[in-house]
Amino acid sequence: MSDNIWGYQPTAGHTAGADLIGFKVEAADGSIGKVDKHSDEVDSSYLVVDTGVWIFGKHVLLPAGTVRSVDPDERKIFVDLTKDQIKNSPEFDKEKHTDDPGYHEQIGGYYHGHRRV
Repeated sequence: MSDNIWGYQPTAGHTAGADLIGFKVEAADGSIGKVDKHSDEVDSSYLVVDTGVWIFGKHVLLPAGTVRSVDPDERKIFVDLTKDQIKNSPEFDKEKHTDDPGYHEQIGGYYHGHRRV
């Protein structure tokens, strides 16, 4: 597993430039929602997941390094995290996300310590 939490793992099967909006996101123990936004920027790749009714009204920011695999045929993304790990993640803040480099460090630090190996 790569140490770069903000880059897709080479084995994930993600093709840069592929549109992932609307893909279902599956944690190790069940579905968590759908991709609302994503980025393929080098060293800053991520998914923003709308958790819908699971965590009412919450969006979560998942660094690309948490993605285990992408299934374009089924339109599903599998992540190396449990639902509880995602539920307990730092709150997604769309303002800090774009304006505060320390925010990415905070999110990255949380997920780097919680990835399954």
